[in-house]
Amino acid sequence: FLRLCVYRITKTNVPIAITCFTRGLDIRKEKADVLCPGGCPLEEFSVFGNIVYASVSSICGAAVHRGVISISGGPVRVYSLPGRENYSSVDANGIRSQTLSRWSASFTVTKGKSSTQEATGQAVSTARPQTGKRLKKTPEKKTGNKDCKADIAFLIDGSFNIGQRRFNLQKNFVGKVALMLGIGTEGPHVGLVQASEHPKIEFYLKNFTSAKDVLFAIKEVGFRGGNSNTGKALKHTAQKFFTVDTGMRKGIPKVVVVFIDGWPSDDIEEAGIVAREFGVNVFIVSVAKPIPEELGMVQDVAFVDKAVCRNNGFFSYHMPNWFGTTKYVKPLVQKLCSHEQMMCSKTCYNSVNIAFLIDGSSSVGDSNFRLMLEFVSNIAKAFEISDIGAKIAAVQFTYDQRTEFSFTDYSTKENVLAVIRSIRYMSGGTATGDAISFTVRNVFGPVRDSPNKNFLVIVTDGQSYDDVRGPAAAAHDAGITIFSVGVAWAPLDDLKDMASKPKESHAFFTREFTGLQPIVSDIIRGICRDFLESQQ
Repeated sequence: FLRLCVYRITKTNVPIAITCFTRGLDIRKEKADVLCPGGCPLEEFSVFGNIVYASVSSICGAAVHRGVISISGGPVRVYSLPGRENYSSVDANGIRSQTLSRWSASFTVTKGKSSTQEATGQAVSTARPQTGKRLKKTPEKKTGNKDCKADIAFLIDGSFNIGQRRFNLQKNFVGKVALMLGIGTEGPHVGLVQASEHPKIEFYLKNFTSAKDVLFAIKEVGFRGGNSNTGKALKHTAQKFFTVDTGMRKGIPKVVVVFIDGWPSDDIEEAGIVAREFGVNVFIVSVAKPIPEELGMVQDVAFVDKAVCRNNGFFSYHMPNWFGTTKYVKPLVQKLCSHEQMMCSKTCYNSVNIAFLIDGSSSVGDSNFRLMLEFVSNIAKAFEISDIGAKIAAVQFTYDQRTEFSFTDYSTKENVLAVIRSIRYMSGGTATGDAISFTVRNVFGPVRDSPNKNFLVIVTDGQSYDDVRGPAAAAHDAGITIFSVGVAWAPLDDLKDMASKPKESHAFFTREFTGLQPIVSDIIRGICRDFLESQQ
């Protein structure tokens, strides 16, 4: 009996050994002493707030952020606090905390009391909670479904139209969709916005990259009530939600899934136009469409058709009610993962294949050849290069042709620019016609089924020894738009024969190689102009 009493007294003085990733919500006590390990990777901490932290934050991360401990670890005292509306983002001690609009519980941290355990660095078995379930192993960051790359905002209905009960059913459905998507670091990322009288961004794309955390966050969202100002919320989401600072990834389709129970209280058509201008794919999931007796109260009966990305049936989805919705989850997820169908994502910056045909003949010279490569790089860097975005290729020619890299060789801008800089000057004659035919056959041939629009930019400094008109015409017939750029002794007739129509906006000439730089913006604008015209 005496030994048991001593054991209990000792137990209360020993801090709980936790991991780098144990969260405030895992320690369910009003006050607890914990021991953080050393060597936690700062960049992997999830911390929300400053001084007062959302309970989903890492305890050790919050302690480092506040300066209670260093990365060497140590004892920390944790105090549970009520939830709050706004958690601010602050840079401190090598950690940038994140913003969070609302959370149900909070905590703060102070320096803990030292103990024998701290000195030895050994976890004491008596410190573990009896269930052993609250302590988390260091989580492996899941890559997610790599075949479903999308940045998705769920815009849920929080109006009096839907009411508290159906609002909860709606959250359950959104949670099932989020789970099936395969959220992960290299898969889809999701955030949530609530539409009511005034829109509220509940959490951003960057806040959570695991399905488990997203499900917990959805569960915590409270019902707001008010009018169903869906148009106002959609416009706000298109303009404010998708930014690099809030987790948007370049080259990844931007998607808003709008849930409407009944009908919107405001005009949604203008919001749909704004979303399309921002490259956002709008899906409408309508539930409980207005019955004939209610149509007189609806501002615009065709609100679904006017808000979606394209009125082709793909972007609209209907469920009769919020009951038995499980069967609707998979078909919606399949739509959201069909990035090739995301027509509103397609811009001139992320939906083009651009090949550069570079003159490596003896008349160019090594220093001027470097200026040509700089010209090519400055055009390439304007585009969103990725495995599902813009693609770049390069061929150097003299009498012979050499594929420097093809469309499928590199899928990041950094790699493309690096390989352009490393291209070695060939030196030789000038056979531009053969080079065009070679490029059409060997570079564009393998991507003939690509949804991207094809462009060829030819840079040459002299007259070709062979015919350019026939090969250029064949390229035009194959759907390839050609921009010809001539320097020094390049004949204007050759440039016009190679260029697409209208010739005056696709053929360029400069006397000096230093004059290439001002043409960069003309080529980029021309590619965007031609792309937009092809989408009409």
